[in-house]
Amino acid sequence: MNPFLLQYRKLSRQLSYLRGYLDFDRSGNEIVRRTDFANCPRPVLLLYGFMATRRTFEVLERRLRRDQYCVWSINLGGLFDAFNTKGIDESAEKVREKVERLYARYPSMGPLSIIGHSKGGLIGRYYVKRLGGDRRVRNLITLGTPHNGSPTAYFGVMTAGLVSRGVWQMTPMSPFIRRLKIGAFPRHVRFASIYSKSDRVNPFPCCILEDNGTGNLFNIEVTGVNHRELVLRRSVYEVIRRELAHGYGDPVPEARREGVTRLAPVR
Repeated sequence: MNPFLLQYRKLSRQLSYLRGYLDFDRSGNEIVRRTDFANCPRPVLLLYGFMATRRTFEVLERRLRRDQYCVWSINLGGLFDAFNTKGIDESAEKVREKVERLYARYPSMGPLSIIGHSKGGLIGRYYVKRLGGDRRVRNLITLGTPHNGSPTAYFGVMTAGLVSRGVWQMTPMSPFIRRLKIGAFPRHVRFASIYSKSDRVNPFPCCILEDNGTGNLFNIEVTGVNHRELVLRRSVYEVIRRELAHGYGDPVPEARREGVTRLAPVR
């Protein structure tokens, strides 16, 4: 069969998965204040992905609050001031400004953990590595984040390239991705990339972190989980809980037998 036809069919399948991931709900960034930042020893910032809204994290946020984490998020703006389409570096700067204002107002807050889904993970990575976020952040956890770029981003370029600089930045080995890889990630921040080979939006090995020689980077595989389910599945949440415990120095929960995972330190 024609190799170009095979590639077209593969990308078409990825686009269909992407359509299922996108949720065009303009009310998805409505703010409901539940976090007491004056009493916030374990803050967790959630960063959502391309064309998504805060509502992406509804299930994950509820679970984190139940386990006594101080959860919050930021309206990253973008298309209709609702959907995450801005440049990754621009969004990371917004994160930096918000975090600094928050810590200035509540200096007793504990060290920060960041959980980023898809593009949100790249925003968190850029903030920690390039904008001094390592002063605040103890732990960065990414879910299905295309650290090496993703072929699905080409479809995003065709459909949203005129309104989104961020989707260009996520194409495989884009200038942005290449620059972000330069230099070692801060040694005192634990960095885990959680990925699944069943993810068809950012397919393996898009999400694999590469060696920087510091020993604080981890690739963690979860099995049988698609892109959207990375923020919904209980088995993935158990992995997130263990990573947060490592970052905060808490007792690490025992792994449950709900899903098979494989943790691989980056060598």
